[in-house]
Amino acid sequence: MEEKKISYEEINTSEITNVQFCTWIDKGNYAPYHWHRAIEIVYVLEGELLVTAENHSKLLLPGRCALINMNVIHSNKATKPDKYILLQIPVDFLKKFIPNVQELKFVVNDGLEEKAKQNKIEQLKKILEKMKELDDNRSEGFLLYFNCLLFELLCLMHGSFSEKIYQADMVRKKRDFARLNKIMDYVAKNYRRNIPLEEIAKVALFEPKYFCRFFKKHMGITFLEYQNELRLSYIYRDLINTDDLVAEILERHGFANYKLFRRMFKARFDDTPLKVRARLKN
Repeated sequence: MEEKKISYEEINTSEITNVQFCTWIDKGNYAPYHWHRAIEIVYVLEGELLVTAENHSKLLLPGRCALINMNVIHSNKATKPDKYILLQIPVDFLKKFIPNVQELKFVVNDGLEEKAKQNKIEQLKKILEKMKELDDNRSEGFLLYFNCLLFELLCLMHGSFSEKIYQADMVRKKRDFARLNKIMDYVAKNYRRNIPLEEIAKVALFEPKYFCRFFKKHMGITFLEYQNELRLSYIYRDLINTDDLVAEILERHGFANYKLFRRMFKARFDDTPLKVRARLKN
């Protein structure tokens, strides 16, 4: 399986299905705040996954799913080996069949709904399970049957889980995301060095003080905190997937303050780096 990338806009879709669908298996992962121009559904099969969307966190245990709407800022974290179904449906694909999809949001509160709505969520999960079986086997007729299930899922989402978004909210969100996009692209290319506040504020065409308020409002953390969270995500990936020295990994990703790193790491993963590495390698 290819290495999972932190993405702000692009996702890796299949040329034949036009969506991304896979069964994700890893030792653990941490993706700090980001977003996609796609609807994302995660359905946990083993382990647990902490999903935070718009500053609300939910711990998904086996048998639970979550839906993250397009252009919604979110993060996920798994501190133990996990396995989950991942489906990402790009907005450009959705617009072909649901022309007003950008005026809608989809609400799936697995485990918190009344019986009738929860039954619809169980239907959604059964469709995902059938899609997984097809994807695993790739037997004759795969594309035909997979697409049948995909459109059954879209009909269920549109009919049972969609809600209208106010026009004013749409206009403001589009403008804000255009600025956030520039910020995230710049940080992704320069995260290994400390980016001064004045420098990143110019990228967003803001004064530094207003930039700080804007960033905290949309991301839920300060810009400095975000830089460290992004570095930490890459450090965690390398820690559990390589045998490189911790000091080498920190230097590779521009984390110069070792005391701050240890404090952040312990807060996020409940243990020291070496103990986490040893546990996940066993």
